Amino acid sequence: MSANFGERLREIRKRRGLSQRELSQNSGVSLSLIRKLEQGEREDTRLETARQLASALKVPTTRLVAEHAEEPADDATVNRWAPVHAALAAPVQLDGLAEAPTFEGVRDAVRAAVPLFSHDRFVELGTALPSLLRDAEALTEIDPRGRPLRARLLELTGWLMTQTRQFDAAEMALDRALDDATDRIQGASTVNTQCWLLLRRGKLADARELAAQWADDVEPRMSRATPAELSTWGWLLLRLSAAAVRDNRPGEAEDALRLANSAAVALGRECTPEGDFLRTFGPVTVALKRTENAMVAGQPDKVLTLAARIPMNSLKPTSNNRNRHLLDVANAYTQQRQYAEAVDVFKQIRAGSPQWLPNQRYARDILAGIVGKRRTLTPDMRELADLVNLPV
Repeated sequence: MSANFGERLREIRKRRGLSQRELSQNSGVSLSLIRKLEQGEREDTRLETARQLASALKVPTTRLVAEHAEEPADDATVNRWAPVHAALAAPVQLDGLAEAPTFEGVRDAVRAAVPLFSHDRFVELGTALPSLLRDAEALTEIDPRGRPLRARLLELTGWLMTQTRQFDAAEMALDRALDDATDRIQGASTVNTQCWLLLRRGKLADARELAAQWADDVEPRMSRATPAELSTWGWLLLRLSAAAVRDNRPGEAEDALRLANSAAVALGRECTPEGDFLRTFGPVTVALKRTENAMVAGQPDKVLTLAARIPMNSLKPTSNNRNRHLLDVANAYTQQRQYAEAVDVFKQIRAGSPQWLPNQRYARDILAGIVGKRRTLTPDMRELADLVNLPV
């Protein structure tokens, strides 16, 4: 959060003719926090808090804060993935290879690695990914068929680095993947992940602009659109909606969500084009994102109402979209002081994706809220707090 956040907050509040107490009442942000922010005693606050203040002041969130990145990975995580970083940045060394890679060999290796990505098998990926990246790099130098394989692997790696909050490595991988893209659908798929990276880095305006530009470029003719085209367009609209709702632009967010829903209706079901789990899209995906928008807008009751209508058995336990949705449900329960229900949701996530959960700052924030409100903790609460590395 910029050091000028408090100054901008004070200036806009005065222009609106509000006292600090009135702003607190209108936004739901504590009076003490508003005072500390305006006096420069606190230079950091969550994006959710900035959005609440912006909503009460009737300005876009970006008027208050230009950028609010999630906390990046800690040193231990970066060190654990250092071989992947080195493989991403290292130049090709064909002379140093004992045996030149083949197209068939790299293709089969990439296919075999996809389930490791989709099931969040971070330990196995940490071992397998460096050599696979080097083989894909070398193959591209000797066989032009290797380029789309490398693009696919770089996109997956960028997604993984974003998932684990290694944002600089993610940006490098995704930029290279986009450069390698051989058609607009593959390029747009990479851009979809780039938009997610921008959202996690707090670059709301950049995410909105990029998603809108590419959504316009790939908008299909609905009467003859393929599942791949509908999925690609729909996901870009979901990213646009996510950026807009966080920037306190609810009308724009709803318009993008409505268009995404039209793509989902045209598909009629959840669809995974070409077996690419990153592009799974359909009515359930749109419903999950509609629920996410409600949580961002601070409507926990609406979150629980919407969530009750979503057929969760249609999604795999390892689905990141499913698990991100469940975190919204847990957050809604927490805000409604239904802590036991929130913990049950966390246990559900842990059962399906134990390696995914510790990398979610959102999960840590929710659990911090539960722990802070409870006089005593159950064994499940203590185990979950340890799993997400909640500070003692």
